[in-house]
Amino acid sequence: MHTTRRQQRGRRSVLRRRRALAAIVAALAVVLIVVGVVAVVRGMTSAPSPAAQADPGESTSTPTPTPTPLTASQQLLADSDDPAACAVSFAGDGIAEPPQLQSEGKLYAYLPIPSREGAVFAGWYATAADAQALTIPARVNGADIVTCTDKEITLYGAWKTPEEVASENVGVPILMYHQFTTRPEGEDGWLKGNYAYINDFDAHMAYIAEKQFYLPTWDELSAFIDGRLFLPHQSVIVTDDDADQTWLDLAVPVVEKYQVLTTSFVITGARQAPSPGLHVLQRSHTHDMHTAGDNGKGRMVNYSVDQIVADMNTSAQILGAKEVMAYPYGHYNDTAKEGLRQAGYEMARTIEPGYVRAGTDKLALPTVRINYGMGLQDLINLIG
Repeated sequence: MHTTRRQQRGRRSVLRRRRALAAIVAALAVVLIVVGVVAVVRGMTSAPSPAAQADPGESTSTPTPTPTPLTASQQLLADSDDPAACAVSFAGDGIAEPPQLQSEGKLYAYLPIPSREGAVFAGWYATAADAQALTIPARVNGADIVTCTDKEITLYGAWKTPEEVASENVGVPILMYHQFTTRPEGEDGWLKGNYAYINDFDAHMAYIAEKQFYLPTWDELSAFIDGRLFLPHQSVIVTDDDADQTWLDLAVPVVEKYQVLTTSFVITGARQAPSPGLHVLQRSHTHDMHTAGDNGKGRMVNYSVDQIVADMNTSAQILGAKEVMAYPYGHYNDTAKEGLRQAGYEMARTIEPGYVRAGTDKLALPTVRINYGMGLQDLINLIG
């Protein structure tokens, strides 16, 4: 009996030990589970990115997004060191001209003249609606000052059919002034006819500005002669010969007041100063051929081709431009024309009366002479 009781007590003791051990094991298991969950959570919230694990020396900041590529206009501006740079883009049916840089506050320089099979370019306009309507006062060219918004601007091209252009039969007058006077009665002497009364000149320029005549550039006139560009009926080119002191003192302020594009044909052997005004283009009246030769006529018809080329190249170096010149005294011949071709001049203005039309000889451009006593009505009769 005693043995049985001892055995029973032993069994109970073993059971108690087993229960205690099981409780300890269970508690340890719970602790381990909790620790494992915490470690996993911490790992998910604080583990470094794969890139950081691959290279611990790199920054863990957010990567910089790839910049949007610059447009062609923006790239032109980025590459320019001109603080007044303006990127001009071109749009319209059949227009594929790349953008170009102009300088804000200056006149447009050599805008492109696109070509298209079966069409004649009709100019650049400020808006697409103006281009569609061919609104001439809104047509933009080298007579206009460059103005931009945020350093960019878009011009819109227009077209006409060759038949439409031919039917209009436009003739462009090139006005030719010489000297100017403040005397209503004019100057004395045999050159009196050369001196325009300055008040008449003021009235002329005011009329051209008020009526919004189109003022073609020389490259536009060349394209018009070739049949590549449409010019409207109310087109006029204003020129002065010799660039003498009365032109500088009296006429240039009038030109700038009305902002009328004008070409001054300069004898570069006598004047080498920069242009006297924003709206004044200086082109050649030769360097040293505005003098009579052996036969009493201008040197231009006495010199050889090589002599003409040398003189005209000297003049071009001073002016920084060729494109057009004016014959001294209006004297020219085939030798003179060949000299100009070899010197790289495309056009030359004579003193022969007439209007420039499609097909006109570019080295024999006619002119409309303005003499003393020609008032506003005389000008209207000549240019419309």
